Amino acid sequence: MCWFAIHIKLKEEEEEKSKMAEYTDLGGAADEVPELSDSEDEDQWMEEEDEHETAERVLCLFCDRCLRSVSETFHHCQADHGISIADLVKKHRLDDYGYIKMINYIRTAKCSTVSLASCSGGVLPWSGDEYMKPALPDDALLQIDVAELGGDASCDDVSVWVRRAQQAEENLSRAMEDLRKLKMLAQGLVLNSDVTQKCAGSVAELREDEDEAYFSSYGHYSIHEEMLKDKVRTESYRDFMYGNPDLFKDKVVLDVGCGTGILSMFAASSGAKKVIGVDQSEIIYHAMDIVRTNHLEDTITLIKGRIEEVELPVEKVDIIISEWMGYFLLFESMLDSVIFARGRYLAERGSVYPDRCSISLAAVGDAEKHRGHIAFWDDVYGFKMPCMKKAVIPEAVVEVLKAETVISEPTVIRTMDCNTVTLEELEFTADFTLKITANTFCTAVVGYFDIFFDRDCTNKVMFSTSPHCTKTHWKQTVFFLENPIPVQSGDELPGRITVCKNKKDPRALIITLNISDWKQTYCVQ
Repeated sequence: MCWFAIHIKLKEEEEEKSKMAEYTDLGGAADEVPELSDSEDEDQWMEEEDEHETAERVLCLFCDRCLRSVSETFHHCQADHGISIADLVKKHRLDDYGYIKMINYIRTAKCSTVSLASCSGGVLPWSGDEYMKPALPDDALLQIDVAELGGDASCDDVSVWVRRAQQAEENLSRAMEDLRKLKMLAQGLVLNSDVTQKCAGSVAELREDEDEAYFSSYGHYSIHEEMLKDKVRTESYRDFMYGNPDLFKDKVVLDVGCGTGILSMFAASSGAKKVIGVDQSEIIYHAMDIVRTNHLEDTITLIKGRIEEVELPVEKVDIIISEWMGYFLLFESMLDSVIFARGRYLAERGSVYPDRCSISLAAVGDAEKHRGHIAFWDDVYGFKMPCMKKAVIPEAVVEVLKAETVISEPTVIRTMDCNTVTLEELEFTADFTLKITANTFCTAVVGYFDIFFDRDCTNKVMFSTSPHCTKTHWKQTVFFLENPIPVQSGDELPGRITVCKNKKDPRALIITLNISDWKQTYCVQ
């Protein structure tokens, strides 16, 4: 904030305090308010401001000439170089960040006025975050309010400096609040950096009170109603068990996270000798009633508790079944519990089902969704909210996509065998290539998973959560790009993805995507 602006603001505060003193006198004596400045201080500030203005020199964007002020520099650019910075701001609808990037780009690239004027729609050459770094130290052109470029006030007008001072204070307050939030998130998020170390341990390390919120979310009937009504999910498990009774005949089965007990009852109906269902949520009490109502209490035993903490009535089981999948397959980290149960209770020749799963990515071209979710913040009833856009982008969105918005062939980034996968392998980095199939803009990347019941099965079963298949309650996980990427059919977009657990919440995921020169870290939580 410049000294002259401070002086103006302090004078306004003095006048306000003087008015307040008149009101307080009406209610009785008030403490005297000391003056905030004296005439000597005012003279000193004015002298320093005069020296600052005299010393200010602004380097032209297109030649080596130095001008006395920002407004004079802009006038020179228009008169001598034939280009209006204000018109460029209006043409490209630049906000503060866009304007800063453009100025730094012009200084860095030393571009001509012709090439600058020829820039049109699409991705602007200064859209990269690298242009947020000043190309010129203490560049006065970076210190103006972009909104003033479209008004009648000049950059030397006192009212402009007052508004700039107020804006600077607001920006500082927001920056301090952002810093506070970043400090809180720093341990859990590694923003836009390579994640090369494992971020968290197994959920088995969580205390019961730390994991209470997760299990409480499964205590209400509504989430179980949603899962049971998901025919793709429920009928796939049913068809696997009913279609392979030889696998279950006279076997001991463990159902990890049994919920209402539907999978346990499928297993019992498929010939299992004994089924043990384990669940920590309160829904298990309803499951006990359900089992008794269906006269399966002699076959099915239900135990309330975490699989990592309970003691089963048997030493080993022949089969482990579980519906452990979350958004983007690994969200909620319930596979950790299945891996624990596998190591603790599964017999040497036993099997885990589903036995195989994979995660795939594809490019998305959906301008309408991008406008509604990301570009929306550029014009909210006539106001710009860039800070909200910055907050929204890192959050992955779970929703159902239209198949026609997928603009690339799918690419598998991870395949896992549930009978052998380790906890360490649930965090990974993978390179991939998106083969584009349409001439459009890539606005997002979608992630989904496929599930397979294969091992020793006479009748194999699989299902997919792809946008091209019947929708499920898992939907798809969408990672929106801040700036859409123009693509042509036949293009290949190289990329890299890193998936790890949130250090502060092992059930949540931190996902970093690199595509070409673009990079963003997302939360799935």
